[in-house]
Amino acid sequence: MAEFSFNPWNPEFRANPYPTYARLRQGPPALLNLGTAQVAFVARYEDVDALLDDTERLSNVRMLPAQMLSAGPFAGAPTMLTSDPPDHTRLRRLVSRDFTPKRIRDLEPQIRTLTGELLDKISPRKGEFEVMAQLAIPLPVMVIANMLGIEPENYETFKRWSDAIVSGNNPNVGGTAPAEFRHAVASMRGYFTAEIEKRRRRPGDDLVSALVAAHDDAEALSEEELLAFVVLLLLAGNETTTTLIGNGLLALVRNRDQLERLRAEPALMPKAIEELLRYDGPVQAVLRFTKQDTNLRGTDVPAKTAVFLALAAANRDPAQFPNPDTLDLERTPNDHVAFGHGIHFCLGAPLARLEASIAIGAVLERFPHLRLAEPTKRIEYRGSFALRSPDAIQMLTS
Repeated sequence: MAEFSFNPWNPEFRANPYPTYARLRQGPPALLNLGTAQVAFVARYEDVDALLDDTERLSNVRMLPAQMLSAGPFAGAPTMLTSDPPDHTRLRRLVSRDFTPKRIRDLEPQIRTLTGELLDKISPRKGEFEVMAQLAIPLPVMVIANMLGIEPENYETFKRWSDAIVSGNNPNVGGTAPAEFRHAVASMRGYFTAEIEKRRRRPGDDLVSALVAAHDDAEALSEEELLAFVVLLLLAGNETTTTLIGNGLLALVRNRDQLERLRAEPALMPKAIEELLRYDGPVQAVLRFTKQDTNLRGTDVPAKTAVFLALAAANRDPAQFPNPDTLDLERTPNDHVAFGHGIHFCLGAPLARLEASIAIGAVLERFPHLRLAEPTKRIEYRGSFALRSPDAIQMLTS
């Protein structure tokens, strides 16, 4: 494969990364210069699928300078996102006891109520609907904040912190985090440190109280692990779902036949969500590091090299998905990797699917004439390379 430039911050790339991914799929994993570091980029479905489960050669532990780790949102504490077995096994088992399927199912009435209240605020006289600001951004942060016992008056503050952390957490591993990132990290960690202490004195029925109250002398979460998990849950719990709702509605209005099919057959929603995840999922890539000098699917990669497993590229691989650039809500089979798989499969996947199903279904039901306000205008994207989220999507409802 011929060498070519790859800049994940280029607006042209962020507007449509899929042509670049197609070129990267033409050969084995590529070694690319990204910022000040060399990284390996894995794009083919077969390669991504195999390496997601490769814990022998690849590690989730961030092999970065200690000062960078300590300045991050987890302050160097292990999380399910940044650890390997046996630490990962212990952490996932502990948090899974309280982040249960029943807890997620019980949220459905609340999610429907919150969705309805947000859509009620959209003026039918104006006939305009800004998807991100009026639905996709506020809904997930409200849901996850309620799970954590955060007061409603803090929703907007938490969203600002979350945005600053995600935007400042980029793959330029040699770069310096911006001031907004550092301030958001310090503020969020300070807030939750105080809230955890409050729950010790006066437990509630929220998820933080459940985690604080959990007693397992052999495997209890440490103070730093508990704080890191709460921060991770807030970040991952709202950013990925925001992006799924935004990308999903955008894909539907750009593919009118599929939108009308879903409107006519609401029972198609579970399949539709899976296809929207495959077609333009929220997570572009997940990060691993090589444990030693190794050959990854045909490419020699030095030890401690950052490896991006490009989920979004794999999900458009024609070797796995016929007509991958076509949105087909009845696609079967649909073995996408939007949430990863194996031991690191996304713990919050059921919640993201539930929220997106409710939000997208409510929008289609309420606005039968939904369409883009400016169909030819390029959508701008925000966030880090890993999370590619629309900045705004202006639609007309009448």
